[in-house]
Amino acid sequence: MAGIVAIIGRPNAGKSSLFNRLTGTKDAIVDDMPGVTRDRLYGECEHRGKNFYVIDTGGIFGTDTEFSAGIKNHVDEAVKECDVIIFLLDGRDGVTSSDEEIADFIRKASGNDKPVIVAMNKLDDPKHDDFINDAYALGFENVVGLSALHKRGIDDLLDLVADLLPEAEEEIEDDSDELRLVIAGKPNVGKSSLLNKITNSERSLVSPIAGTTRDPVDMKINIEGQDFRIIDTAGLRKRSKFDGDLEYYSFVRTLAAVDRADIALLLMDAREPCTDQDKKIAAHVVQKGKGLVIVLNKWDLIQQVGSRNEEVGSKNKTTNIADELIKKIRDEMPFLSYAPIVFASALNGRGVSKIIQTVLTVNENRQKRIPTNLLNRLMRDVLAFDRLPSDKKGRALKVYYCSQADALPPTFIFFVNKPELANSSFENHVKNKLRELEDFTGTPVRTFWRGKDNDN
Repeated sequence: MAGIVAIIGRPNAGKSSLFNRLTGTKDAIVDDMPGVTRDRLYGECEHRGKNFYVIDTGGIFGTDTEFSAGIKNHVDEAVKECDVIIFLLDGRDGVTSSDEEIADFIRKASGNDKPVIVAMNKLDDPKHDDFINDAYALGFENVVGLSALHKRGIDDLLDLVADLLPEAEEEIEDDSDELRLVIAGKPNVGKSSLLNKITNSERSLVSPIAGTTRDPVDMKINIEGQDFRIIDTAGLRKRSKFDGDLEYYSFVRTLAAVDRADIALLLMDAREPCTDQDKKIAAHVVQKGKGLVIVLNKWDLIQQVGSRNEEVGSKNKTTNIADELIKKIRDEMPFLSYAPIVFASALNGRGVSKIIQTVLTVNENRQKRIPTNLLNRLMRDVLAFDRLPSDKKGRALKVYYCSQADALPPTFIFFVNKPELANSSFENHVKNKLRELEDFTGTPVRTFWRGKDNDN
């Protein structure tokens, strides 16, 4: 699983600048997905073959404001959830009394059980590097000087992070016959109950208190001859500004759990689907190329309401409610138009067997390949009558041929004269046509456009 690195420090130490430097253009997990709010408090980074999430936090032990207590609780949550702490100092100020308070706070919150890197920022000129020695007075072993603004010392910092991050669980990756299934969704939507129902066990604690599950729980099981590793993730709570009681950082753990999976079950409450949390989880699943099944849980409660309405002569029958819910999901989450939807009740077991059957079908679809000759013949017929995109000079896109480069997920390369002419609208059109050629239900389809040199 990808690690988590939290940047902590007092106000104006340069935490956001360092965050932007580390994450670069990947400063938002969910990007270019219709209807998904961009969130810049967490991003991805890779160094020396290690992938990890970077979390930016609010400044603590600065001037007291109405948000100070909430920020402190928020940072406390980050310390508990992360794998490595970057404790950022303002190198122009040296070590202050506030920095000493933060050092004590980190030791207490982490139980002295988390590796800490003290990073002295804003050392823009090498002549100030001697200031680094002052940081050792805080009592932490790993110290580095840097300038987030000028990119000085960033590689040294990343080297330390890579050394201190826990090793990935390679044994999971090596089991090629094992299908990894992640159960993801907001808190109290029924993830643990569904896990227990699927596995016929009480492995996960079930509670009406939102956020009972804090860490992913893996379980191995064989269903209908298929070996599964099922991951029950910590829930995603709706985050308000600096609310320390909300387990926002458990959400990043959920993202990391999705990274490990082959297929994700996006569990939504049938009474309140398509929340912002649902969309963010879904966008991450798509971005990572994972298979996806949408599960509308607590359908038993919807049925009870439908039955009562039918008794009093209402036209809002359960079947109509189902159709309305499907339309709502397709309208508000259009980037998931390919994902199957299953109505279920983790409480009484309805739909659970269908969930497994759907997962197995999606797994098959993720592995499908279209022979190159058939692909090109069909694509030629499909594109022959389409108006291909062109530029202001009147040069139109020419598609020479295409091939399927990979599966898991299905990935196609199109060889064209001008790759830049393949705009997003045309790319979506082509993806839809590919889905007409083969059943790719439940899996993203990726397309890449490759040009030919000296072709006008």
